[in-house]
Amino acid sequence: MSTPGRIPPPPPPRPPSIQSPTPARPPQGSPPPVAAPPPPPELPPRTKELRDKLLQGIPGAKLDYARPKRIKVTVPPASAKESALFLRDSLGFDHLTLVGGTDYPATKEMEVVYFVGSPLKPELADFVVLFSERVPRDSPAADSLCEVWPGAEYHERETFEMLGIDFKGHPDLRRLLLPEDWDDIPPLRKDYTSPGR
Repeated sequence: MSTPGRIPPPPPPRPPSIQSPTPARPPQGSPPPVAAPPPPPELPPRTKELRDKLLQGIPGAKLDYARPKRIKVTVPPASAKESALFLRDSLGFDHLTLVGGTDYPATKEMEVVYFVGSPLKPELADFVVLFSERVPRDSPAADSLCEVWPGAEYHERETFEMLGIDFKGHPDLRRLLLPEDWDDIPPLRKDYTSPGR
């Protein structure tokens, strides 16, 4: 009971409420944070050994990537045939699986890629080497590797007609898939436009 004329004391202060801090929001329009990619897996010893042999045995070879069962190297066009012979005779890659090509208009280049393996050798049967070279886009020419891997004959013919890459020394470089009256640029070039589009 309060005495008349006296001011009651103020109530005791409330303890501060415990709140978790509000996380800072990224500015409007900024991209979400990107997680760092996981480190590449450790290469098996045989892959490291093969990678080192490729880089030491092929003059001017550049490693594009090495994975447990796949290696890609790019070699200078002038040494492509010598490099292919090294792959076949010294490392045992005696079977050609595929020849392909890619058009790079931005760098004015075209890439020729040979996929080679050795299915009858148990130690290499599950391994693939991608062996590539880059040539100028305005005059794309590469040495044919049919003498090294005879199976390249039809693959090089297809790459010739689809991208316009001339394989020097090819035994029969003529069209394989396109009609005889084809009069447009090769259809897998990036600047090719299909009729009606």
